[in-house]
Amino acid sequence: MAVVSAPHDVSAPPTAPPRPAAPKRGRAGAARRRAGMLMLAPAVLHALIWIGIPLVAAFVLSFTNYDVLTPPRFNGIQNYVDALTDPVFRRGMLNTLVYAFFTVPVAMGIALLIALMLDTQLRARALFRTAVFIPQVTATIAVALVWLWIYDPRNGLLNAVLAFFGIPAQNWLSSTTWAMPAIIVVGIWQGVGLKMLIYLAALQSLPKDVYEAASVDGASKTRQFFSITLPLLKPATFFVFVTSVISAFQAFDLIYILTDGGPANTTTMMTYEIYKSAFREFRLGYACAQSIILFVFLLLLTLANRRLNGGDSGRH
Repeated sequence: MAVVSAPHDVSAPPTAPPRPAAPKRGRAGAARRRAGMLMLAPAVLHALIWIGIPLVAAFVLSFTNYDVLTPPRFNGIQNYVDALTDPVFRRGMLNTLVYAFFTVPVAMGIALLIALMLDTQLRARALFRTAVFIPQVTATIAVALVWLWIYDPRNGLLNAVLAFFGIPAQNWLSSTTWAMPAIIVVGIWQGVGLKMLIYLAALQSLPKDVYEAASVDGASKTRQFFSITLPLLKPATFFVFVTSVISAFQAFDLIYILTDGGPANTTTMMTYEIYKSAFREFRLGYACAQSIILFVFLLLLTLANRRLNGGDSGRH
């Protein structure tokens, strides 16, 4: 007896595999985004209140005559003209550039050298690291008082050391020749610690296999430093440079305590002139214009360094 099979329906499409539950994944992604925005909200709110609003207010007030006691009066760009033609503020701009030019690269070089030394199997590394970092976390007022004693023309440590070698004493902070170098030395000494710590962390995160391969190829330690270490430290160097320039342009405490901008404005800085305009002369609109000029200075220097480093340093 013949068995007749059921006809096969060739027109029916094959059954598609079940798709993953996209709505669930979408809901999970949205929940993560909401959680991320919630965690970012305090920082964004803080930046908006304490950075964004004051920056906008300073920009608006920079076009006015404002002395706190009377309402602001619009005066166009007169504050900017006055600031850029004021010989004292221009001297402050020059002094700030000189201070940053010497303190930033010298402190970065010393910090990198110390970090390279501490990255080896050196005894008491933690002690040396702490000793170098202490000036960074010490109050600037305390640092300035210590250096006031060191630079004291009569009983200071520096003149005592010079007298031991037969070198005549100097009025370090009262001399138009030595006041700025004295301030620069203090700035370098105080700023090395943080830079060293950043460089040390970057050095300890570098891949060791690259150095092993270079050693197998016969590369010397000097060649490894210039061909491997320095290029790999480029993101850290960019970060250290930007933060150091900002810190140098914001130098105020040392100037205020050590020299008060003198002698003859040889150590006055942009920040110190802003302070005098705002809190001694009560020219708030003029001080805001000076602050905007300082902000533009820092922005241009940061963008120039970013361009010289080839754009986004994080890609290297």
